[in-house]
Amino acid sequence: MTSVLYDTPGPNAKRRNIIYTVAFVVVFVLAGWWLLDAMAEKKQLDGEKWSPFVADSKVWTTFLLPGLVETLKAAALSLVIALPLGAVLGIGRLSDHAWIRVPVGVVVEFFRAIPVLIMMVFASALFTQFTSMDSEVRPLWAVVTGLVLYNASVIAEIVRSGIQSLPAGQTDAAKAIGMRKGQMMVFVLVPQAVTAMLPALVSQLVVIVKDTALGGALLGFNELLSQVRTITANYGSNTIAALTVVALLFIAVNFALTSFASWLERRLRRAKKSGGAKVDLNAIEAGGGGGAGGAL
Repeated sequence: MTSVLYDTPGPNAKRRNIIYTVAFVVVFVLAGWWLLDAMAEKKQLDGEKWSPFVADSKVWTTFLLPGLVETLKAAALSLVIALPLGAVLGIGRLSDHAWIRVPVGVVVEFFRAIPVLIMMVFASALFTQFTSMDSEVRPLWAVVTGLVLYNASVIAEIVRSGIQSLPAGQTDAAKAIGMRKGQMMVFVLVPQAVTAMLPALVSQLVVIVKDTALGGALLGFNELLSQVRTITANYGSNTIAALTVVALLFIAVNFALTSFASWLERRLRRAKKSGGAKVDLNAIEAGGGGGAGGAL
């Protein structure tokens, strides 16, 4: 018996798989034991290192929660700007006109190729030299600028690939009823591509949340991970405990995002099966042939 991905293992393969699994578990347990032993030797497992996160609310109200708020603020601002910008760039890459398609492609490939940390540093330097922006908010906007430039370019590619993944019949049917390129994008292609693009978009949102930590490393942005330094300075060098708690907070936030995205994707798929795509012909006629969208 075979499946789409692999042949069903026979008796010998099953025995080997069991041996490999047992060996991996043993190695994993030994590595975990060695790690815990090393931490205990350095007194990182002592109760006094971990108790502040349970017994002292100031750790949360002074350090962790404000840091989490800054992380979410930077991620939210970046997403709100990068998502529509990326959608416009992605649609621009599909334009029939080279004078739109080529410059947009250059912009997307340029910012995709540059590490996001470099863009954050450049943005901070530019804000320092050419603006009167307050030094307290400058790190936030430097982080947002770097995240927007990089992630808008990535989202542009997600949008482009999502639209191109649709069957060619969708485009042909839209052309058959007289739609122009802009109308076809707005009323037919983009709504159907959203479901296919959603997992990749959520993955990119998770990347945005995690990349805010880069601003804390070099720009002095008071995001969640940067709070580890102040916590360890005030609570007795409990670096391992602080990093563990911060990691759990990142996991919780990203798990909530992916869970919400999974729920939304299921809902969109059910709605797509039950209702199908609907085109508002009155809106198309009122658009007068697509307006500016028809030039794409």
